[in-house]
Amino acid sequence: MASSSTFLILSLLSLSFPIFCSALLRDFSIVGYSPDDLKSDDRVIDLFEMWLAKHKRSYESIEEKLHRFQVFKDNLKHIDETNRKVSSYWLGLNKFADLSHEEFKAKYLGLKPDLSRSRCSEDDSKCHENFRYRDAVDLPKSVDWRKKGAVTRVKNQGQCGSCWAFSTVAAVEGINQIVSGNLTALSEQELIDCDKPFNSGCNGGLMDYAFSFIVSNGGLHTEQDYPYLMEEGLCEEKKELEVVTISGYEDVPENNEASLLKALAHQPLSVGIEASGRDFQFYSGGVFDGRCGTELDHGVAAVGYGTSKGAEYIIVKNSWGPKWGEKGYIRMKRNTGKPEGLCGINKMASYPTKKM
Repeated sequence: MASSSTFLILSLLSLSFPIFCSALLRDFSIVGYSPDDLKSDDRVIDLFEMWLAKHKRSYESIEEKLHRFQVFKDNLKHIDETNRKVSSYWLGLNKFADLSHEEFKAKYLGLKPDLSRSRCSEDDSKCHENFRYRDAVDLPKSVDWRKKGAVTRVKNQGQCGSCWAFSTVAAVEGINQIVSGNLTALSEQELIDCDKPFNSGCNGGLMDYAFSFIVSNGGLHTEQDYPYLMEEGLCEEKKELEVVTISGYEDVPENNEASLLKALAHQPLSVGIEASGRDFQFYSGGVFDGRCGTELDHGVAAVGYGTSKGAEYIIVKNSWGPKWGEKGYIRMKRNTGKPEGLCGINKMASYPTKKM
C-alpha cells in the first residue's frame, strides 16, 4: 500500500505559493514557517507533517488527512499573503491551521448577546451618573493587571462555546484579588453546568447573566473544587466548600472608549468582540488592527491598556490556550475613531462589583 505521503504528493501537483518576503518577520519561528517551506510541493508537505507532529494531530483515514492538508494549504496561503501585506501584526501556523474558517467559528466562539436587553447608552444621563468610575481623572498611561497580580493563567475552553464563562470568571478573579488580595482561579464549569436557563453552556451565553447567577448562587467555587471538563456536565452542589462572592455587576456606557478606559484602570473587564474574522484565527503577535465587524460573537477579558511605538492598544485575555496569540493574549488597537471600537470592543463591556 502506498504511504500517505505518496497520496499527498500525487494529489498536490497544483500547489503554487508566493515566496514569503516580509522583512517584518525575520524570526520565522514565530509564524511557524520560513520562505524555503514555500518553494516546492515537497517542502509544503514536509511542513504539514512537522505541524502534525508538533500539535500531536492524527486522522482516522488517508482521505481525512488529504482533506485536512487542503485546508492547511489554504490557511497557509492566507497567512503568508497577510504577513506580506500587514506590518502592525502577524499571523502564524497555530493549532487551528487544519480547521476551515467556518469550522473554527462553529467550535470556538459562543457569545450570545441579548439584543432585547437595554444597556447603558451614550446619551443616557442617568446611566452615566450611576457609572462608578465616571469622575475618574488622571488615568495612568498604561495599566497591566497581569503585573498587578489580578490575572490568573491563560485557560483553554476547548471545543465548547463557553467563552462567556471564561470572560465572566476572569473579571471576577480580578476584582476578588483587588479587594481581598488573593488571586484564586475560579470555576467556569460551574457556570456551564448550573447557570440555566438564561445561559446555554457550550452553546453560548452572556457575561451579565453569569454575573447575576453568581450573586443569586451565593458565589462561585474554585477551579480546583469544580474543574473544567471542556463539555457540559450535571450541576453539582458543593455547599460545604468555600466560594468567592461578588456584590453585583455594572455595565460600562456603551460605545464610549473613555468610559471603558476609566473602568479598566480600576479592574479587569468582561467585553464582547467580533472574533469571527479569519485573521483572528491565526493571530500570532503585534497590535491587531485587522478587518472585523461589530457583530459580537466572542466573550473575552480586557486586562489592561498601553502604547507600543505609537500604537495604542487594549490587552485582551483570550480562552484559546497559551499557544494562541501572544501567549494567549491579543493586543487590540484602540482610539480608532469609531465609537464602538475595533471589533466592537466598546459595545458591551461590564464588570463585577465586590464589597470590602
